[in-house]
Amino acid sequence: MPVTPTLSTYVMPIVLLLFSNIFMTFAWYGHLKFKATPILLVIAVSWLIALPEYILQVPANRFGSAVYSAVQLKTIQEVITLSVFVGFSVWYLGEPIKWNHLAGFALIVVAAWLIFLE
Repeated sequence: MPVTPTLSTYVMPIVLLLFSNIFMTFAWYGHLKFKATPILLVIAVSWLIALPEYILQVPANRFGSAVYSAVQLKTIQEVITLSVFVGFSVWYLGEPIKWNHLAGFALIVVAAWLIFLE
């Protein structure tokens, strides 16, 4: 007998992807505030930050595959990545987001919407 997905079946992968993207954004871009830090140290710290990201992302994709296709999971991840990055860029790096950045991100969201059409 097939199991009916619950709300948490749909939401849990998204929550895990959100937190994994926060870690990954810090791993990839957090070092930009510390440009005097030696590159090998930056790489080592980035790898340490990325480990929790993988611990969250792998289960997100595994659990999510019960209700989403691989293309849908990747699309969800990309939209979350852009959302996290906008906040990170403004609040952590102090870089402004311009109208053309938002317009480009909006087009990506429209593309994501197209992927979810049945």
